[in-house]
Amino acid sequence: MTYFYVKIFHIVAFVSWMAMLFYLPRLFVYHAEHINNTGFVEVVKIQEEKLFNFIGYPALLCTLISGIWLIVLEPSWLNGGWLHAKILIVVILAAYHYSLYRYMIAFRENRCFKSGKFFRAYNEVPTLAIIVITILVILKPF
Repeated sequence: MTYFYVKIFHIVAFVSWMAMLFYLPRLFVYHAEHINNTGFVEVVKIQEEKLFNFIGYPALLCTLISGIWLIVLEPSWLNGGWLHAKILIVVILAAYHYSLYRYMIAFRENRCFKSGKFFRAYNEVPTLAIIVITILVILKPF
């Protein structure tokens, strides 16, 4: 029964993490496109910080902890290449998460000069990742 509760927690944590990974770059689009509107930018900076610190970071930690816990509960998963591929995608998402942190700090310090168009494209990374992860988890192709 523990397995199912951990799996539920993992899915909720992952969905929360993905929500941040989808929405923070969208805030960066608004930030970049309205950089000269000081009042607007100050509000967006607050939203960025709260989204990252109170949703994104805890959700990342909960996703990783519960994912490791699931592997401990089901070590046979390590025999399939699908889990190794999924872990690789999660590592890429964690690096993406860290890159969002770096952009957030750059915006906070008024030294990010990337365009809204850049962040629109950058926002597609988690979409591609979730497609691959879903295929790996459902089909277990390897």
